[in-house]
Amino acid sequence: MLTSSKSLIAYDKKNLDDKTLLQLYKNMLKPRMIEEKMLILLRQGKISKWFSGIGQEAISVGVTMAMHKDEYILPMHRNLGVFTTREIPLHRLFSQWQGKANGFTKGRDRSFHFGTQEFNIVGMISHLGPQLGVADGIALASLLKNKKQVTTVFTGEGGTSEGDFHEALNVASVWQLPVMFCIENNGYGLSTPTNEQYHCKDLADRGKGYGMESFVLDGNNIIEVYTKMQKLAASIRKRPRPILIEFKTFRMRGHEEASGTKYVPKALMQEWAKKDPLENFQAYLKEQRILSEKQEVAIKDAITLEINEHLQMAFDEAPIVPNVETELNDVYKSFDFKAIKPDSKTAELRLIDAISQGLKQAMEKHDDLVIMGQDIAEYGGVFKITEGFVNQFGKARVRNTPICESAIVEAAMGLSIAGMKAVMEMQFADFVTSGFNPVVNYLAKSHYRWNQQADVVIRMPCGGGVAAGPFHSQTNEAWFTKTPGLKVVYPAFPYDAKGLLTTAIEDPNPVLFFEHKALYRSIRQDVPLEYYTLPIGEASVLREGTAVTVISYGAGVHWALETLDANESISADLIDLRSLQPLDTETIFASVKKTNRVIILQEDSLFGGIASDLSALIMEHCFEYLDAPVKRVASMETPIPFVDQLEEQYMAKGRFEEALKAVLAY
Repeated sequence: MLTSSKSLIAYDKKNLDDKTLLQLYKNMLKPRMIEEKMLILLRQGKISKWFSGIGQEAISVGVTMAMHKDEYILPMHRNLGVFTTREIPLHRLFSQWQGKANGFTKGRDRSFHFGTQEFNIVGMISHLGPQLGVADGIALASLLKNKKQVTTVFTGEGGTSEGDFHEALNVASVWQLPVMFCIENNGYGLSTPTNEQYHCKDLADRGKGYGMESFVLDGNNIIEVYTKMQKLAASIRKRPRPILIEFKTFRMRGHEEASGTKYVPKALMQEWAKKDPLENFQAYLKEQRILSEKQEVAIKDAITLEINEHLQMAFDEAPIVPNVETELNDVYKSFDFKAIKPDSKTAELRLIDAISQGLKQAMEKHDDLVIMGQDIAEYGGVFKITEGFVNQFGKARVRNTPICESAIVEAAMGLSIAGMKAVMEMQFADFVTSGFNPVVNYLAKSHYRWNQQADVVIRMPCGGGVAAGPFHSQTNEAWFTKTPGLKVVYPAFPYDAKGLLTTAIEDPNPVLFFEHKALYRSIRQDVPLEYYTLPIGEASVLREGTAVTVISYGAGVHWALETLDANESISADLIDLRSLQPLDTETIFASVKKTNRVIILQEDSLFGGIASDLSALIMEHCFEYLDAPVKRVASMETPIPFVDQLEEQYMAKGRFEEALKAVLAY
């Protein structure tokens, strides 16, 4: 704190009137006083954790006041001033921090890990990076709707080492998105000082590499922050483009309270204490006779009263009562599926044509649908599924992307937050590893955490049989069936592919849509030419028999058909799952209870695949009906090889017939 009443920060009030200056002061004072109260409650065990922003209030407040209330802000956990300046009722914040139902996450996530559409705030997740790409998506929606709005997103200096930071800046620059990227450079990433975080003079210099303007601001000077950000925001609204701003500031308390500050040199703490943004601004206002002692006392008394009243409201709120049904029902946003019957007019289409047609008709039906992916515009995608789309829908809606899977998944999420739909083509399903984090941690969990839908479909060209080797041939559906909040669809036929894709796009939940590459041009079927939908979560019984139940999906369905055609004497139920999450257990169990024998065929390697869970479900629910152990047939426990003879040996196809006959002979 200041040792004298004189301000040590040089302020230039420019054309700001006294009312605005006082409002800046009040907006900084409120989060400071709330924090001081929270630190007491933390010691009393009334909240579980606290990430302090003391000493950084000028950034949160200045930036938020420079923006319009209908513009999105994506803060981090040291930006309490964003939430209070947006005038979120304090009792709701207190309820959030105490894990009460009147918070924003129903006790499912803590502190500042939440968003609220009511206040146009989108909170961060612990992985730090994804909110940057999400800001790109929100800004893209603003650009497409010509709303002339700015999206502002925060990160710390440590977060700039994340790949998401660089991907998001590059995408924003290439697409000229109206985003302000704000780096709060507060000296430490937990205990790691900046000299171990990056090796450039200023982080703002990184803007040059992405072809964007960048600025370094004194993050403790509230007038400088507010006036500069106000000017930049106004400029971006007129001429959309991204801007990178680095705020020099300091973290006066630990990363979170338990970590302490012993790793910080004492002299450095003392130096920055003299630059306290609130104390200095208060001193300045008194020097300028804008704030009197009497006003100061009155303002602080009013804030204290508000804090205490709202705290009591939160304390009086009943604890959350666990309810299994409520928890399960909130994993997915409710979706009222409406079956659109197929037209009688059909044509024989390949799987690839059916997918292309369904996607095209969805684009025609949904004006707010955007497709993104590598090479999908003029080139039409590596499999030519979007060939010609750019001529019909334009490059605004059919968007080539840089090679940055993570940022594009995040941008798709941002479009959903802004009320639009997105389809992302993962050029090969294998490449999802480069965007895995936002899929399983952001898309999958957003509705459960704070009631935000992720209206995103990720198309996943997958599978072997095309001699493409270990990095272009995986069928990795099991990575996602394990993740609550995702839906996983895997059609084997053109008719199913078109109808399920249109439904996936209508569904407000995130859907991983697997498309087997070897089936693209090898499987044909009569498909309705008009738009239609099929329900996700219903299996298809392709053949009916009495001796055995065969369960498969994707290419495995066709392997099973070939085997059964070659063994006409085998009377089998053949179930094509079509959807892996949700799973049609009713159809499976009914068949098993009829045939009393089961074999499950999958292309994926055995351990940890969906066949294992299917087997466990059948054993738990149908054990007394079984006349033989459940048999699983899968590919080898190796990465998928390239050369034909090795790939053929790897595949489960060659081992299915023998296994099927063994089950029947048991």
